[in-house]
Amino acid sequence: MESQTRLADEVIVVDNASTDGSVDLIQTHHKTVKIIQLPSNVGFAAANNIAAKSASGDWLVLLNPDAFPEPDWLAAFENAIQKHPNTTTFTGLLTSDHDQGRIDGTGDIYHISGLAWRRAHGMAISQAGKYHEPVFSACGASAVYRKDVFVENGGFDDDFFCYMEDVDLGFRLQLQGHQCLYIPEAVAHHIGSAITGVQSDFSIYHGHRNLVWVFAKNMLISLLLLFLPIHLFLNLISLIWFAAKGQERAIWSAKADALKKLPDMLEKRKTIQQNKKIKAKEVFTLLNKRLLPARR
Repeated sequence: MESQTRLADEVIVVDNASTDGSVDLIQTHHKTVKIIQLPSNVGFAAANNIAAKSASGDWLVLLNPDAFPEPDWLAAFENAIQKHPNTTTFTGLLTSDHDQGRIDGTGDIYHISGLAWRRAHGMAISQAGKYHEPVFSACGASAVYRKDVFVENGGFDDDFFCYMEDVDLGFRLQLQGHQCLYIPEAVAHHIGSAITGVQSDFSIYHGHRNLVWVFAKNMLISLLLLFLPIHLFLNLISLIWFAAKGQERAIWSAKADALKKLPDMLEKRKTIQQNKKIKAKEVFTLLNKRLLPARR
Protein backbone atom coordinates (compact mmCIF):
# COMPACT_ATOMS: atom_id res chain seq x y z
CA MET A 1 0.00 0.00 0.00
CA GLU A 2 3.06 2.28 0.24
CA SER A 3 2.99 2.63 -3.55
CA GLN A 4 -0.42 4.34 -3.53
CA THR A 5 -0.50 7.98 -4.63
CA ARG A 6 -3.02 8.54 -1.84
CA LEU A 7 -1.77 6.71 1.25
CA ALA A 8 -4.32 5.02 3.48
CA ASP A 9 -5.03 6.65 6.84
CA GLU A 10 -4.61 3.21 8.41
CA VAL A 11 -4.04 -0.30 7.16
CA ILE A 12 -5.51 -3.25 9.05
CA VAL A 13 -4.62 -6.86 8.30
CA VAL A 14 -6.69 -9.60 9.92
CA ASP A 15 -4.71 -12.81 9.99
CA ASN A 16 -6.98 -15.87 9.84
CA ALA A 17 -4.56 -18.16 11.70
CA SER A 18 -2.08 -18.32 8.81
CA THR A 19 0.96 -20.60 9.02
CA ASP A 20 3.02 -19.24 6.13
CA GLY A 21 4.99 -16.61 8.05
CA SER A 22 3.10 -13.71 6.50
CA VAL A 23 2.57 -12.02 9.88
CA ASP A 24 6.30 -11.96 10.58
CA LEU A 25 6.91 -10.56 7.10
CA ILE A 26 4.42 -7.72 7.66
CA GLN A 27 5.79 -6.93 11.10
CA THR A 28 9.32 -6.73 9.69
CA HIS A 29 8.67 -4.65 6.57
CA HIS A 30 5.42 -2.77 7.31
CA LYS A 31 5.65 -1.59 10.89
CA THR A 32 2.73 0.86 10.66
CA VAL A 33 0.25 -1.86 9.66
CA LYS A 34 -2.15 -2.89 12.40
CA ILE A 35 -2.31 -6.68 12.61
CA ILE A 36 -5.16 -8.57 14.25
CA GLN A 37 -4.17 -12.21 14.73
CA LEU A 38 -6.97 -14.72 15.19
CA PRO A 39 -6.49 -18.11 16.86
CA SER A 40 -8.57 -19.85 14.18
CA ASN A 41 -9.81 -19.23 10.66
CA VAL A 42 -13.16 -17.47 11.07
CA GLY A 43 -13.59 -16.85 7.34
CA PHE A 44 -13.56 -13.84 5.05
CA ALA A 45 -16.88 -12.45 6.28
CA ALA A 46 -16.17 -12.47 10.00
CA ALA A 47 -12.56 -11.31 9.56
CA ASN A 48 -13.68 -8.22 7.65
CA ASN A 49 -16.29 -7.49 10.30
CA ILE A 50 -13.57 -7.62 12.95
CA ALA A 51 -11.43 -5.23 10.90
CA ALA A 52 -14.40 -2.88 10.40
CA LYS A 53 -15.00 -2.63 14.14
CA SER A 54 -11.34 -1.84 14.69
CA ALA A 55 -11.17 0.81 11.95
CA SER A 56 -11.21 4.45 13.02
CA GLY A 57 -12.09 6.12 9.72
CA ASP A 58 -15.43 6.99 8.14
CA TRP A 59 -14.86 4.72 5.15
CA LEU A 60 -13.86 1.07 4.86
CA VAL A 61 -11.76 0.03 1.85
CA LEU A 62 -11.51 -3.73 1.30
CA LEU A 63 -8.74 -5.43 -0.65
CA ASN A 64 -8.31 -9.19 -1.01
CA PRO A 65 -4.89 -10.76 -0.41
CA ASP A 66 -4.93 -11.91 -4.05
CA ALA A 67 -5.77 -8.45 -5.46
CA PHE A 68 -3.01 -6.02 -6.42
CA PRO A 69 -4.05 -2.38 -6.90
CA GLU A 70 -2.70 0.16 -9.36
CA PRO A 71 -0.96 3.16 -7.65
CA ASP A 72 -3.98 5.47 -8.07
CA TRP A 73 -6.54 2.86 -6.91
CA LEU A 74 -7.21 4.47 -3.52
CA ALA A 75 -7.13 8.01 -4.92
CA ALA A 76 -9.76 7.01 -7.50
CA PHE A 77 -12.07 5.80 -4.76
CA GLU A 78 -11.53 8.99 -2.74
CA ASN A 79 -12.36 11.10 -5.80
CA ALA A 80 -15.53 9.05 -6.32
CA ILE A 81 -16.58 9.60 -2.70
CA GLN A 82 -16.19 13.34 -3.15
CA LYS A 83 -17.99 13.33 -6.49
CA HIS A 84 -20.91 11.22 -5.22
CA PRO A 85 -21.51 12.36 -1.62
CA ASN A 86 -24.83 10.51 -1.33
CA THR A 87 -23.43 7.14 -2.43
CA THR A 88 -22.35 4.72 0.30
CA THR A 89 -20.83 1.81 -1.65
CA PHE A 90 -18.30 1.67 -4.47
CA THR A 91 -16.60 -1.08 -6.42
CA GLY A 92 -13.65 -0.94 -8.80
CA LEU A 93 -12.43 -2.51 -12.02
CA LEU A 94 -10.83 -5.89 -11.42
CA THR A 95 -8.66 -7.21 -14.22
CA SER A 96 -7.61 -10.82 -14.51
CA ASP A 97 -4.11 -11.33 -13.12
CA HIS A 98 -3.79 -14.36 -15.41
CA ASP A 99 -4.70 -12.32 -18.50
CA GLN A 100 -4.50 -8.58 -17.88
CA GLY A 101 -6.16 -7.93 -21.19
CA ARG A 102 -9.35 -9.40 -19.70
CA ILE A 103 -11.81 -8.20 -17.09
CA ASP A 104 -12.27 -10.20 -13.91
CA GLY A 105 -15.25 -8.10 -12.82
CA THR A 106 -16.86 -4.68 -12.55
CA GLY A 107 -19.15 -5.37 -9.61
CA ASP A 108 -21.65 -8.17 -9.15
CA ILE A 109 -24.87 -9.14 -10.95
CA TYR A 110 -27.76 -10.89 -9.20
CA HIS A 111 -30.09 -13.12 -11.22
CA ILE A 112 -33.76 -13.87 -10.49
CA SER A 113 -32.77 -17.51 -9.88
CA GLY A 114 -30.48 -16.55 -6.98
CA LEU A 115 -27.28 -17.06 -8.94
CA ALA A 116 -24.70 -14.25 -8.92
CA TRP A 117 -21.69 -13.57 -11.10
CA ARG A 118 -19.09 -10.90 -11.77
CA ARG A 119 -20.25 -8.25 -14.19
CA ALA A 120 -18.29 -8.20 -17.50
CA HIS A 121 -16.22 -11.21 -16.41
CA GLY A 122 -13.99 -12.47 -19.23
CA MET A 123 -14.57 -9.52 -21.52
CA ALA A 124 -11.73 -7.55 -23.08
CA ILE A 125 -10.47 -4.55 -21.11
CA SER A 126 -11.57 -2.34 -24.00
CA GLN A 127 -15.17 -3.33 -23.18
CA ALA A 128 -14.99 -2.11 -19.59
CA GLY A 129 -17.44 0.66 -18.79
CA LYS A 130 -15.75 4.06 -18.71
CA TYR A 131 -18.33 5.83 -16.57
CA HIS A 132 -19.43 5.75 -12.95
CA GLU A 133 -22.54 3.61 -13.10
CA PRO A 134 -24.77 1.68 -10.70
CA VAL A 135 -24.28 -2.05 -10.16
CA PHE A 136 -26.11 -4.51 -7.93
CA SER A 137 -23.31 -5.01 -5.42
CA ALA A 138 -19.60 -4.52 -4.84
CA CYS A 139 -17.17 -7.40 -5.20
CA GLY A 140 -15.51 -7.76 -1.80
CA ALA A 141 -12.08 -8.14 -3.43
CA SER A 142 -12.04 -4.39 -4.12
CA ALA A 143 -14.82 -2.49 -2.40
CA VAL A 144 -15.57 0.64 -0.42
CA TYR A 145 -18.33 1.02 2.18
CA ARG A 146 -19.25 3.96 4.34
CA LYS A 147 -18.47 2.60 7.78
CA ASP A 148 -21.66 3.65 9.56
CA VAL A 149 -23.80 2.05 6.84
CA PHE A 150 -21.71 -1.14 6.89
CA VAL A 151 -21.92 -1.47 10.68
CA GLU A 152 -25.59 -0.46 11.03
CA ASN A 153 -26.57 -3.14 8.52
CA GLY A 154 -24.60 -5.84 10.29
CA GLY A 155 -21.67 -5.99 7.90
CA PHE A 156 -21.10 -9.34 6.24
CA ASP A 157 -23.05 -12.32 7.55
CA ASP A 158 -20.57 -14.33 9.66
CA ASP A 159 -22.48 -17.55 8.90
CA PHE A 160 -21.49 -17.31 5.24
CA PHE A 161 -17.77 -17.78 6.10
CA CYS A 162 -16.85 -16.85 2.51
CA TYR A 163 -18.46 -16.51 -0.93
CA MET A 164 -21.66 -14.56 -1.66
CA GLU A 165 -21.27 -12.50 1.54
CA ASP A 166 -20.66 -9.41 -0.60
CA VAL A 167 -23.77 -10.08 -2.70
CA ASP A 168 -25.81 -10.66 0.46
CA LEU A 169 -24.67 -7.35 1.95
CA GLY A 170 -25.22 -5.61 -1.37
CA PHE A 171 -28.79 -6.92 -1.50
CA ARG A 172 -29.48 -5.72 2.05
CA LEU A 173 -28.06 -2.29 1.25
CA GLN A 174 -30.17 -2.05 -1.92
CA LEU A 175 -33.25 -2.82 0.17
CA GLN A 176 -32.24 0.08 2.40
CA GLY A 177 -32.04 2.38 -0.63
CA HIS A 178 -28.23 2.50 -0.85
CA GLN A 179 -26.75 2.57 -4.33
CA CYS A 180 -23.47 0.92 -5.35
CA LEU A 181 -21.38 2.62 -8.04
CA TYR A 182 -18.76 1.07 -10.30
CA ILE A 183 -15.59 3.21 -10.53
CA PRO A 184 -13.51 2.25 -13.60
CA GLU A 185 -10.52 4.35 -12.50
CA ALA A 186 -10.03 2.18 -9.38
CA VAL A 187 -8.11 -0.67 -10.99
CA ALA A 188 -6.77 -3.78 -9.26
CA HIS A 189 -5.46 -7.05 -10.69
CA HIS A 190 -7.19 -10.07 -9.21
CA ILE A 191 -6.03 -13.68 -9.20
CA GLY A 192 -9.40 -14.97 -7.96
CA SER A 193 -9.84 -18.00 -5.68
CA ALA A 194 -6.08 -18.00 -5.11
CA ILE A 195 -6.51 -19.61 -1.70
CA THR A 196 -9.61 -21.78 -2.14
CA GLY A 197 -9.14 -22.83 -5.76
CA VAL A 198 -11.37 -22.24 -8.76
CA GLN A 199 -14.31 -24.70 -8.79
CA SER A 200 -12.80 -26.56 -5.83
CA ASP A 201 -15.05 -28.55 -3.51
CA PHE A 202 -14.55 -25.78 -0.94
CA SER A 203 -15.75 -23.04 -3.29
CA ILE A 204 -18.63 -25.15 -4.63
CA TYR A 205 -19.80 -25.94 -1.10
CA HIS A 206 -19.75 -22.38 0.25
CA GLY A 207 -20.94 -20.70 -2.93
CA HIS A 208 -23.93 -22.98 -3.46
CA ARG A 209 -24.88 -23.15 0.19
CA ASN A 210 -24.76 -19.37 0.53
CA LEU A 211 -26.72 -18.58 -2.62
CA VAL A 212 -29.73 -20.31 -1.04
CA TRP A 213 -29.37 -18.12 2.04
CA VAL A 214 -29.06 -14.88 0.04
CA PHE A 215 -32.30 -15.66 -1.79
CA ALA A 216 -34.15 -16.72 1.36
CA LYS A 217 -33.05 -13.72 3.42
CA ASN A 218 -33.47 -10.88 0.99
CA MET A 219 -35.96 -11.53 -1.80
CA LEU A 220 -39.21 -9.69 -1.19
CA ILE A 221 -42.11 -12.07 -0.58
CA SER A 222 -43.97 -11.31 -3.83
CA LEU A 223 -40.80 -11.82 -5.86
CA LEU A 224 -39.76 -14.82 -3.78
CA LEU A 225 -43.02 -16.57 -4.63
CA LEU A 226 -42.68 -15.57 -8.28
CA PHE A 227 -39.08 -16.72 -8.66
CA LEU A 228 -39.08 -19.70 -6.27
CA PRO A 229 -39.68 -22.27 -9.04
CA ILE A 230 -36.69 -20.85 -10.94
CA HIS A 231 -34.58 -20.93 -7.77
CA LEU A 232 -35.53 -24.55 -7.09
CA PHE A 233 -34.76 -25.47 -10.70
CA LEU A 234 -31.33 -23.83 -10.39
CA ASN A 235 -30.59 -25.90 -7.30
CA LEU A 236 -31.74 -29.09 -9.01
CA ILE A 237 -29.57 -28.41 -12.05
CA SER A 238 -26.62 -27.64 -9.75
CA LEU A 239 -27.01 -30.99 -8.01
CA ILE A 240 -27.00 -32.82 -11.34
CA TRP A 241 -24.21 -30.74 -12.90
CA PHE A 242 -21.67 -31.03 -10.10
CA ALA A 243 -22.51 -34.66 -9.37
CA ALA A 244 -21.74 -35.41 -13.02
CA LYS A 245 -18.36 -33.69 -12.52
CA GLY A 246 -17.56 -35.93 -9.54
CA GLN A 247 -18.30 -33.24 -6.93
CA GLU A 248 -21.53 -34.75 -5.62
CA ARG A 249 -20.34 -34.72 -2.01
CA ALA A 250 -19.61 -30.97 -2.08
CA ILE A 251 -22.88 -29.96 -3.79
CA TRP A 252 -25.14 -32.29 -1.77
CA SER A 253 -23.50 -31.13 1.48
CA ALA A 254 -24.01 -27.52 0.40
CA LYS A 255 -27.73 -27.94 -0.14
CA ALA A 256 -28.24 -30.11 2.95
CA ASP A 257 -26.49 -27.56 5.19
CA ALA A 258 -28.34 -24.69 3.52
CA LEU A 259 -31.64 -26.31 4.49
CA LYS A 260 -30.39 -27.22 7.96
CA LYS A 261 -29.72 -23.59 8.81
CA LEU A 262 -32.61 -22.15 6.80
CA PRO A 263 -34.69 -21.44 9.96
CA ASP A 264 -31.88 -19.17 11.22
CA MET A 265 -31.82 -17.34 7.90
CA LEU A 266 -35.57 -16.87 7.98
CA GLU A 267 -35.19 -15.26 11.42
CA LYS A 268 -32.69 -12.82 9.93
CA ARG A 269 -35.12 -12.28 7.05
CA LYS A 270 -37.73 -10.86 9.43
CA THR A 271 -35.49 -7.95 10.40
CA ILE A 272 -34.30 -7.35 6.85
CA GLN A 273 -37.81 -7.25 5.42
CA GLN A 274 -39.20 -5.11 8.25
CA ASN A 275 -36.53 -2.47 7.62
CA LYS A 276 -36.65 -2.39 3.81
CA LYS A 277 -37.25 1.00 2.20
CA ILE A 278 -37.89 0.09 -1.43
CA LYS A 279 -40.76 -1.77 -3.07
CA ALA A 280 -40.89 -4.95 -5.11
CA LYS A 281 -41.10 -3.01 -8.39
CA GLU A 282 -37.81 -1.28 -7.59
CA VAL A 283 -36.14 -4.56 -6.58
CA PHE A 284 -37.35 -6.17 -9.81
CA THR A 285 -35.48 -3.57 -11.86
CA LEU A 286 -32.22 -4.40 -10.03
CA LEU A 287 -32.31 -8.09 -10.95
CA ASN A 288 -30.87 -9.77 -14.02
CA LYS A 289 -33.54 -11.62 -16.02
CA ARG A 290 -31.59 -13.23 -18.86
CA LEU A 291 -32.90 -16.63 -19.91
CA LEU A 292 -29.64 -18.46 -19.22
CA PRO A 293 -27.66 -16.98 -16.31
CA ALA A 294 -23.89 -16.95 -16.48
CA ARG A 295 -21.86 -19.04 -14.06
CA ARG A 296 -19.82 -17.05 -11.51
